[in-house]
Amino acid sequence: MVGAGTDHTKQALSGGPAIILVRPQLAVNIGMCARAMANFGLSDLRLVSPREGWPRTGAYRKGAYAAAAGATHLLEGAKLYDSVAEAVADLNFVYATTARGRGQMKPVHTPASALADTAKRVAAGEKHGVLFGPERTGLDNDDVALADAILTFPVNPAYASLNLAQAVLLVGYEWFRSAHGDVVPYDLEERSPPATREMTMAFFDFLEEELDTRGFFRPLTKKPVMSRNLRNMFHRMNLTQQDVRTLWGMVVRLIEGPRRDPKKVWRRKAQTEDAGG
Repeated sequence: MVGAGTDHTKQALSGGPAIILVRPQLAVNIGMCARAMANFGLSDLRLVSPREGWPRTGAYRKGAYAAAAGATHLLEGAKLYDSVAEAVADLNFVYATTARGRGQMKPVHTPASALADTAKRVAAGEKHGVLFGPERTGLDNDDVALADAILTFPVNPAYASLNLAQAVLLVGYEWFRSAHGDVVPYDLEERSPPATREMTMAFFDFLEEELDTRGFFRPLTKKPVMSRNLRNMFHRMNLTQQDVRTLWGMVVRLIEGPRRDPKKVWRRKAQTEDAGG
């Protein structure tokens, strides 16, 4: 299954810190983590002693690949390790994700600060990684001991448990912002140029004349203020030329009523001429 936002004509970003899933329990969660990684250009997936082995087969494999939603290349390229020590051996710096203080006197960072530093250091040639623990228990103290610093998320203190893929997604998001910027991926295409002041004022004059005819400005002493408020309201909209034409046509239809069907008018005229001989 491929997600709606997938576009294979565009360059796929890769790199970033290694995402290390320690003793993951569910195949579907591994697939969801791969999807989160692909969203934000992360490409190094490492698995430490998955509970039911890797690569998965049968229904487990199907579930993982479906959850990856097109990021199957990450599942196929995942590296398998027997221990955390082996998984981090080639890395220069490692973060351990945890929601609990571990009493290990390690620096504690949020993803925003940690990934900003990681982006600079990876660009300089270092290799970094982030450890994520099992879904039910999280990392144990021996796992955390292998890390240089702790990574924790600013969440509701009464409910700090994150889904594994959610945690990977948050890390990926902050990595992408730091490494590639956080500008919007596309701009709204302007289909009509901005309305000129002359065009807008002509519409205002027409609208106010029709409103005046129908007794909108009451009491008359308040007409200047009401008129000014109307104009300010429309000015705040930054109207395009098409906006003004649409508004003008809408008001005309409200005043004149429905358009007459030209075919019906022609038939009625023909019938009248026939009846008249």
